[in-house]
Formats: sequence, structure tokens, C-alpha cells
Amino acid sequence: MAKTIFEEMGGTYVRQGDYFIPCLALPAEKENQPIGIWGQRHKRYLKQNHRVLYMNLLTSGKLNSYLADIDEEAEKMFSRLVKQMADREETTEQVKAENQIEWVRRMNNIRSRATEIINTELIFV
Repeated sequence: MAKTIFEEMGGTYVRQGDYFIPCLALPAEKENQPIGIWGQRHKRYLKQNHRVLYMNLLTSGKLNSYLADIDEEAEKMFSRLVKQMADREETTEQVKAENQIEWVRRMNNIRSRATEIINTELIFV
């Protein structure tokens, strides 16, 4: 019997009952990096809105490293934005010492705006 293209490329089959099933396995990921909240949000977005890209990354074994890179970039951007906004709006330790409630209000506002910027520019793209 002639070899199939799959067999010519090094693939093998396993017989189960009357059927031959190809032996397929996903490539192993190089490293299992932890994925934070930003990476998980982007993963959920890809699953729901960009299924082809998600499946291509998943089957090529690059999904975890891709999400870890997105997460790292978003975390750096978040820290930078919060610091810049706090400096610009003069939300300092002095404000914290004088009026803690006002400081918390300002910081929550800054964090919310930074989150929206990152979602718009990195996560939901």
C-alpha cells in the first residue's frame, strides 16, 4: 500500500478497531510562564473575538509565551501610567498623611483610568 502524505512527512497511525487514527500531539511549550490578570483578560478576548488567532497560537505552542509577554508589557505600562498620573495630579504622600480618604479617592480614580487605557491599547485589540 502506498504511503500517505502524512506518513511521508513522518506521521504515524494507530489502529483502533477498524479505523486508523493519526498520532497527533501539540508541540511542547518552551517554558511555562505564569500569566497574570492582563494575560487572562487578553486570552478571554482572543477566545471570544479572534478564534483563528487563538487556535493558531494554541496549536503552535506559542500561546502561553504570547500571553506572558502581553501580561508583562501591560503590568509595566500600568505602573508607569499610575506613577505619571499621580505625579501630574500631585497625589503625594503629603496628601495621604493629611487626608487619607481624599488620597484613596484620587488613587482609585487614577487606577481606573490606567486600567481603561491598557484595556483599550493592549488587551482588547
